[in-house]
Amino acid sequence: MTENLTKQTFVDKVFDFEADKEWSFKGERPAIIDFYADWCGPCKMVAPILEELSDEYKDKLDIYKVDTDAEQELASVFGIQSIPSMLFIPLGDKPQMAVGALPKDSIKQAMKEVLKVE
Repeated sequence: MTENLTKQTFVDKVFDFEADKEWSFKGERPAIIDFYADWCGPCKMVAPILEELSDEYKDKLDIYKVDTDAEQELASVFGIQSIPSMLFIPLGDKPQMAVGALPKDSIKQAMKEVLKVE
């Protein structure tokens, strides 16, 4: 199941961008963060794919969602200019951003290559 993040839960679970200048991931598993908005058509196409992946990989990966309308500060911290945008966060490495409505195969490929999750 995907989890919606507010600024506070983002700071607690992912990265405290106010305290730390250098990227420092707080999670225990690799993660994907989906930056979306309720009015965004392509976002609605990606949402069920992420739910499926969340169920398929529930012990290997965390999938979070950030509503860019409700959490404008988070969107600006990551320079989100178009949605959907997905942040792939590996353990012990820098996160990578992918922009656009990716098909399931492309998301799984990024999970394998960037997150080392199979």
